Amino acid sequence: MTTTPTGDPTMLDRAQAEASLYRVAVCAFTYYPDKAVHEPGWTLDEDLDWCLAPLAGLPMDQLAALAPEVRTLITTPTADRQAFIRRLHALSGGDHPFDGP
Repeated sequence: MTTTPTGDPTMLDRAQAEASLYRVAVCAFTYYPDKAVHEPGWTLDEDLDWCLAPLAGLPMDQLAALAPEVRTLITTPTADRQAFIRRLHALSGGDHPFDGP
């Protein structure tokens, strides 16, 4: 799977958006408050970096703005994930979030 941006550096392709969404979901699903105690070497920052890696083609200011949101999505089970999905949708220029071509 290629995730190379095609043109506008402020836009993502669909694969990048889906990869980030998938990674945030995995990290949120596997996170628990004492994870660092039970899994030595694990860090939240490492998970955060993994989640943001598909978005690395975005300008630094946009990427920096997403980091706190992703951190909250990982650590807060009641966080509203719809806003993040809408933001990824807007950045990927799709007609409907992750629906057909």
